[in-house]
Amino acid sequence: MTYVIAQPCVDLKDLACVEECPVDCIYEGNRMLYIHPDECVDCGACEPVCPVEAIYYEDDTPEQWKDFYTANVDFFNDLGSPGGASKMGKIDKDHPFVAALPPQEHDE
Repeated sequence: MTYVIAQPCVDLKDLACVEECPVDCIYEGNRMLYIHPDECVDCGACEPVCPVEAIYYEDDTPEQWKDFYTANVDFFNDLGSPGGASKMGKIDKDHPFVAALPPQEHDE
């Protein structure tokens, strides 16, 4: 089991979760953040600091955002397990599902 970042993060990327994560498993793509399923220790520290409530425990992800589980997992198919997001920096890609989404509007 792992945590999942869903649609409210797309085109926002607040980064509060990145700062809170004790194991550095939240990676930055072009349009959203992704939680590495093998590096996440399920501590839940990221969930309460997300200002747009985009982070869910896998089983608690709302039905309309279930595809984001696959997006979070598959994002790492060619990256493997780098062992920490901070040494990777921003990764110049997104999962195809996320890349195909229309621009998201956020109240700022």
